[in-house]
Amino acid sequence: MLTLAITLILAHVIGDFLFQPNTWVLHKDTHKHKSKFLYWHILVHLCTLIVLLQFNFKYWLALLIIPISHYIIDVIKLHLRAKLNNRLLFSLDQLAHLIVIALVVKIYEPFNINIDLLFTPKTLLFVTSILCITKVSSIIMKTIISKWDLSEYNKEASLADAGAYIGILERLFVFMFIITNHWEGVGFLIAAKSVFRFGDLSKAKDRKLTEYILIGTLLSFGLAITIGIGYEYVLSLIEK
Repeated sequence: MLTLAITLILAHVIGDFLFQPNTWVLHKDTHKHKSKFLYWHILVHLCTLIVLLQFNFKYWLALLIIPISHYIIDVIKLHLRAKLNNRLLFSLDQLAHLIVIALVVKIYEPFNINIDLLFTPKTLLFVTSILCITKVSSIIMKTIISKWDLSEYNKEASLADAGAYIGILERLFVFMFIITNHWEGVGFLIAAKSVFRFGDLSKAKDRKLTEYILIGTLLSFGLAITIGIGYEYVLSLIEK
C-alpha cells in the first residue's frame, strides 16, 4: 500500500510542479479550459503515471481516474481563481488531488481509516498546543505589545503581516525542537534571529524600537517554550 501511495504522490509532484512551466500556468489562467497547455499538463500526468507504474496496466483504473479527476479539479480551480484567495485555492486544489490518490490506493489495496484516532488524548493535546502556539500566542502578544505606539516606524517598507508570520513560524520551530528533545535548536534559532535583526537592534538612536523588538522576541520564545514544556508534561501524564 505504501509503495503505491508514494508512487502516485511522486507522479503528482512531478506532473504538477516539476514538469509544469510557469508559461503553462499563465496561459491556463488566461484561457481556462480552452488552454492547450491544460491538456498537455494532463498528458504529462498520464505519461508520468505510466512510467512510474512501470507500464503495469493492471492499474488501468488509476490511469483513468487520476488524469480525468485532475482535469476536472484544475478546470474548477481555474474558474474559481478570481473568486477565491489564491493561497486557499491552491491548498484546496492539492487536497482534492491527494484525496483522489487516497481513494485510488484504497481501490487496489484496501485500508481502514480509524477516525477514533483523531479524538485520542494525544491527538487532541497536539492540536490544542498547535493552536496555542499559533493563533492564541499571536493574540496574547498583540494584546501585551499594543500598549506601545510604534507608528513612527511604520513608514519603512515592510511585507504585510510579515512580523506575525515570522512569530508563528519561530514558535512552531521552538515547539518542535522541544518536543523532539533538541533544545540546542532553540539556541540556534535565537542566534539566527539576532543576526537577522542586528540592523534594527544596532540603531542606538532608536532605543524604543530595539526594546520593542527584544520584548516581542522574548515573549514569543517564552510562550513557545512554556507551551512546549506544558505539552511534554501533560503527555507524560497521558502515557502513565
